[in-house]
Amino acid sequence: MGLLMIAALVWVGAHVGIAGTALRGAIVARTGEAGFRIGYSLLSVAAIVFLVRAWQAAETTPLWFAPAWLRWLLALVMLPAFVLFVASFRRNPTAAGGEALIGAGATGIQRITRHPMLWSFALWAAVHVIGNGDTAAVVFFGAFLVTALAGMPSIDAKLAKRAPADWAKLAAATSILPFGAIAAGRNRLAPGEIGWLPPVVGLLAWAALLHFHARFFGVAPLILG
Repeated sequence: MGLLMIAALVWVGAHVGIAGTALRGAIVARTGEAGFRIGYSLLSVAAIVFLVRAWQAAETTPLWFAPAWLRWLLALVMLPAFVLFVASFRRNPTAAGGEALIGAGATGIQRITRHPMLWSFALWAAVHVIGNGDTAAVVFFGAFLVTALAGMPSIDAKLAKRAPADWAKLAAATSILPFGAIAAGRNRLAPGEIGWLPPVVGLLAWAALLHFHARFFGVAPLILG
């Protein structure tokens, strides 16, 4: 468990401690934006390989056991996670390389949340923390959960610094919390802007993963019978 905890800290530190902080700016000043992106990508790959291998080698202790009804609920939560993930690839100013879209206004999935990809990761991580219920899973998936949740305000701060005026307009019409801006009357739901592709692809991916999860990962997500 000690190595897994170190790997988790490396993963979280590489994302929360660099991206969106003054350290990022200092590195970019020396390497340039392109150099930073290349180096950061390599660091991220190395960090996730370290984290996965440490998780696979870690001894673990059960903390709780998810009952069958909870497993079904967790499986259902994964459906919007897939839809958010697919939708996040279209006109997403908070995605990597999407900064040019800050001034384009909030459309599509951005009306629901300005961080669709990070929310998909957060839901995925939370589902697996709760569903697995052991110490290794709490550390492993918890690292992704912390990174996703902490990444949202971190990205906001980075974009606000880069384009203050455009960011102020985007922030006024959107929210971190899903449906927050809509509930507050600052935006409206427009399913037509999201289109049919994210729900359909998300549903198919969700169904396929449920079917093949045990074969690929050795764990059945649902208890049948």
